[in-house]
Amino acid sequence: MQLTRSLTLTDAVFVGLGSMIGAGVFAVFAPAAAAAGSALLVSLVIAGVIACCNALSSAWLAARYPQSGGTYVYGRERLGRLWGDLAGFAFVLGKTASCAAMALTVGVYAGAPKPVAVAAIVALTALNLTGVQKSALVTRIIVVVVVLVLVLTSVTAREAVQPAEFLPAGILPAAALLFFAFAGYARIATLGEEVREPARTIPRAVVISLGITLVVYSVVALVALNALGSSLAVSTLADVSPSLAPVIRVAACLAALGSLLSLQLGVSRTTLAMARDRRLPGFLADLRWAEIATGLVAIGLVLTVDVTRAIVFSSFCVLLYYAIANASAWTLGKRVVPAVGLAGCLTLAGAVLWQL
Repeated sequence: MQLTRSLTLTDAVFVGLGSMIGAGVFAVFAPAAAAAGSALLVSLVIAGVIACCNALSSAWLAARYPQSGGTYVYGRERLGRLWGDLAGFAFVLGKTASCAAMALTVGVYAGAPKPVAVAAIVALTALNLTGVQKSALVTRIIVVVVVLVLVLTSVTAREAVQPAEFLPAGILPAAALLFFAFAGYARIATLGEEVREPARTIPRAVVISLGITLVVYSVVALVALNALGSSLAVSTLADVSPSLAPVIRVAACLAALGSLLSLQLGVSRTTLAMARDRRLPGFLADLRWAEIATGLVAIGLVLTVDVTRAIVFSSFCVLLYYAIANASAWTLGKRVVPAVGLAGCLTLAGAVLWQL
C-alpha cells in the first residue's frame, strides 16, 4: 500500500508533542515521585539527557531511512535482520501497552476506567481510519488546549504543606518511568513515508518537539512538587490547583486521548512495515487492518492490566528499542551521542526490570 506524503513540519511537531505531553504530565509524575521524592527533578534530567541522545540518533537514522517502521527499519539495515526484528517487536509490544495505559488514564480521570478506555480506543481507531491528516489536526488542537491548561495550573497552584523527601535510591527507577513520557518523538520517525521532505523535516521535528516538551516537564515538575510536596506520590495534577480541578480533569482526558491517538498511529505503521517483510501476517500490510489490529490488542490489554503495570512494561520495551536505535546510529560514524544513549537505555532498562 502506497502512503501519501502529506504531513508538514508543524504536523510532525504536534504529533510528537501530543505523544509526549499527554503521557508525561498526567500519567507518570505520581509513580516517579513515589520512587524518588524530590529527587524526581534529578530523574527528569537523566531521562531528558538520554531522550536527547535518542532523539539525535533517531533523527540521523530517519534522515537516512525515511520509511515507515522507525528503528525496526534502522536495526535491519544497519545491524541485521535479527536486531531489526527485536526492535520491531519491542516497539509494537511496548507501545501497544502504552495505548492501554493512555486509554486507562482517560478512564481514570473520567471516573470509569475500563468502559471509557475501551470506548476511547474504538473511537480513535475509527478516526485513524479516516486518514492521517485528520488525526494530525485533532492532535494539534488537543496539544494547544492542554498547554493552556498547564499554564493556568502553574499560575494558580497552591503551596505545599510538607516538602517531598529526597530519595536517591529511587532516582534511576523514576528516570526509567519518566522516560516513558519522553518517547513520543518515535512516532515522528515511524511516519517517514507520510512526511514531506523527510530528510529535512524529521530531524527538525524531533528536536523541536523534544525541546518544547523538556521545558513543559521541568516547569510542571517544579510546580507540582512545590504545590503537593510528599503527597504528589498519591495525587493527580488536578490536586495542584483545586480551584481548577474540573478543568484539569478535562484537559487530562484530552491529553491522554492525544497521546493515544499518536501512539496508535506509530504502532500501526510499524506493524505495517513488519507485515511487508513477512514478520507479521500479510493482511497487516494493509494500513487499515494494521490500525484495526492495534486497537483490538490494546482493548485486550485494557481489560487485563492496570495503568502502572502497562507503563512499566512499556518502559522496558521502549528502552530496548532505543538501545538498538543508538547502536544503529553508531554504525553511521557517530560516536559520543549514540554511546551515551545506548549506555543510558541499558542502565534504565536494568533499573525498571525489577518492577516487571
